[in-house]
Amino acid sequence: MTPPSHYETLGLPANATAQQIKAAYRRAARATHPDHGGDPSAFRQVTLAYEVLSNPQTRARYDRSYGTASVPNAPTDSEEAFAAGSNFTTAPHRRPGERRPAAADPAVYVPSYDTADASSLVPLSLARQQIHGAPRKRGVFGAASRLQREARTVRLLSQQILPEMPSARLVNGLHSPADRGFIDHALLAGYRLALIDSMLLPKGIFRWDGYALRKDGRIVDPPQLVPAVRRMQDLFPELNVQGWTVIHSPDGNLHEPVVDYARGYDPHSHAPVHVVNAARLIRELKKFLGSGPAPNTVHVPSLGRLLSGMHK
Repeated sequence: MTPPSHYETLGLPANATAQQIKAAYRRAARATHPDHGGDPSAFRQVTLAYEVLSNPQTRARYDRSYGTASVPNAPTDSEEAFAAGSNFTTAPHRRPGERRPAAADPAVYVPSYDTADASSLVPLSLARQQIHGAPRKRGVFGAASRLQREARTVRLLSQQILPEMPSARLVNGLHSPADRGFIDHALLAGYRLALIDSMLLPKGIFRWDGYALRKDGRIVDPPQLVPAVRRMQDLFPELNVQGWTVIHSPDGNLHEPVVDYARGYDPHSHAPVHVVNAARLIRELKKFLGSGPAPNTVHVPSLGRLLSGMHK
């Protein structure tokens, strides 16, 4: 089980203001101070949370780490733990004979907003939004091309995925916890998380072997998403994390370019990253997100941590 984030310790959403942080610290400090009968260890956690969040520089570094440290020996396939009845996801349990939730069902928030827990993580108005953030200009070189392909991906997902999955939450422009780079998009639904980067390449036939992308035998800027997927799986052990790099064609044809797979590569495997054109991206995301154990769930703690990692 992951330890509470500093925001959770103070009972704050990830977008809390400096004034809210100070007020929450004062309340929590009074409640946990040993001189008032509080728990010394809880008071230390409250103090540490305030020290980190009250300083803009340390808070920014903390947000880029998604509010937690790596969890040793965390399950790489958290859905096995889910199926075994683990309580660390606080997922809703079904009665015998009850219909399995479907991706098209109305969104269910875990924990429920009927309790105080969820609203302290993410305000309900924010949790109801299906799209968070937008492609942002970062750096100087290649910004126009990057913004074009990222905007195309947002448009594709918002038109083809979000209307069919009320629980899906698209978060754009995240810091990569594996390096100093960025993750273009994160799509959360149930207890599954898809990380999505994109490329804009000319029409033709490309070949993907699970490690490198080639065209006419030459490597074409291989995607760098694998380290981010593996690190995010460490940071979000409650989720099943996989990655996709979508290749867009210049004319917007969803079926171009063609991506062939090398002999021995299984496109249905649990490889960290898949390389696909736009049409295949939609098919694979619907299957991945919709086949999870509770695809209609909005896992509020995970959403809150993703929002904290957005590029400001």
